[in-house]
Amino acid sequence: MAAATGNQGFSLCLLCLLFVVIIPTPQAHIAEYDDYWRERELQAKENLEREYNPRPEEVTNHLNDRVAATLTELGSNGTATSRRSLARLGRKRRETKCEATNPIDQCWRCDPNWEKNRKRLADCALGFGRGVTGGKNGEIYVVTNCSDDVINPAPGTLRHAVTRNVPLWIIFSRGMIIRLKEELIMTCDKTIDGRGANVHIAYGASFTIQFIKNVIIHNIHIHHIIPGKGGLIQDGANHIGLRTRSDGDGVSIFGATNIWLDHLSIYKCSDGIIDIIQGSTAITISNCHITDHNDVMLFGSSDSYTQDEKMQVTVAFNRFGKNLVQRMPRARFGFVHVVNNDYTFWNMYAIGGSSHPTIISQGNRFRAPRNIAAKEVLKREFTAPEVWKCWDWRSDGDVLLNGAIFIQSGSPDAIKKFAPEKTIKFMSGHKVPLIVHYSGALTCSPGKPC
Repeated sequence: MAAATGNQGFSLCLLCLLFVVIIPTPQAHIAEYDDYWRERELQAKENLEREYNPRPEEVTNHLNDRVAATLTELGSNGTATSRRSLARLGRKRRETKCEATNPIDQCWRCDPNWEKNRKRLADCALGFGRGVTGGKNGEIYVVTNCSDDVINPAPGTLRHAVTRNVPLWIIFSRGMIIRLKEELIMTCDKTIDGRGANVHIAYGASFTIQFIKNVIIHNIHIHHIIPGKGGLIQDGANHIGLRTRSDGDGVSIFGATNIWLDHLSIYKCSDGIIDIIQGSTAITISNCHITDHNDVMLFGSSDSYTQDEKMQVTVAFNRFGKNLVQRMPRARFGFVHVVNNDYTFWNMYAIGGSSHPTIISQGNRFRAPRNIAAKEVLKREFTAPEVWKCWDWRSDGDVLLNGAIFIQSGSPDAIKKFAPEKTIKFMSGHKVPLIVHYSGALTCSPGKPC
C-alpha cells in the first residue's frame, strides 16, 4: 500500500510540474508556450517600448484640434445649431448625401468611391492609435466562406485570412454571420473591413489580438459572444498552438500595439466588450455603439502589472447606449483620453479605475440614471480618498445631465497640460449628439457615400 501511495504521489507531482511548464502565463490562454509564442511575446515587449509616447499631451492636443476644425466646417456654434445640424443630417441621409460629423469620418466616409479607395481608411485614425496602417501594404483578401475550421482553415474563410504571415486588407463578398468555434487568433498587419457587407461575428468566440501589432477592425457587428473551450487552434500560417479556455470577450487585446477599432456595433458578450491588458498601447477605440452589457471595457487586468503604466488609449466619438452597467472604461495604470463620447446610460458608474491611471475626460456628455445612488460618473476602486486625491482624473467641457456628478482629483492645473487655452478648441459635450450621430456599423453601398 505504501508503494502504491508513493507512485500516486510521484504521478501527482509530475502532473503538477507539467502544468507549471506548459502554462507559465495562464492569463494569456496559451497552453503550450513554445518558441513561436516566446518570440511573439518578445517582439510585443519591444513594440511596447517603441510605441509608448512620453508626451501624451501631444496626441490629445492633435485630436482636439481636429474635432474643433471638423465642427467649425459644419457650422456648429451651439446646442441649438447642433439640433439644426442633426435635422439637416436626417434630410441629407434620405437624399443619400453625406455630411461627416467627426474628423475620423470626415477623412473617408463621404467618398462615393470608397469601395475603390478602401485603403484610404488607413490614413484616418486619430488619437494614440493614429500610427496604425493595418493591411494597407498588402493585397486585398476576400472572405467568401463563413465556415470555421480551427486547425485547418479553408482558403476564403476569415480564420485563414487572419493567420497569414503577410499584410492583408480583408473584405467580405457578401453579408454573413460567422460563428467562430474558438477565439480568432490574428497575426500582424491586418485590416478587417466590413464595409459593403452586413458582417456579424456572433454566437461563438471572437477576436484575440495577442502579442502582435498594426491591426484595424472596422464596420463589424460583434454580439452574443461565448467562451471557447480551447484546444489546438491555428495561430499562424505555419503554426498550430494549444490554448486554454477563452473568456468570451468581444475583442481581447493582449500585449498588442497600434490597434484601431472603429465603427463596431458590440453587445452581449460573456465577459468584456473590449479588454486591453498586459502591456498594450497605442490604441484608439472610435465611433462604436455599445449596448446591453455589464463589464464594458477593462484597461489593465491587474493592480500588480506595472508595465501597463505605458498603456495609452483613446476612447473617442463612441455611443454608450442602453442597458450598460459599468466600466466605460475601468482602467489600471496608463493614460486614457476619453473625448466626445455620449454616455446615455449606466447602472453603477461610467468610468472607474485603480492603481493611479491618468484619465482626461473632455467634451463628453454624461446622463446619469434615475437611481440616486448611481449619480457619480466616476468610481475609484478599492482605494481610500487620501490615495486617489493625487490621481489626475480631470474633466473639461463635459456636460453632466440628470444630476450626474464628476468628482475630479489630482492637480487643478493638470488639465492645462493637455488642453492649453490658446491651442485647444475641443468641442463641448453639448455637441456630442452631432459628433456620434453615425456611431456603430454603417450601411455602405458602392458608388454612394457611407
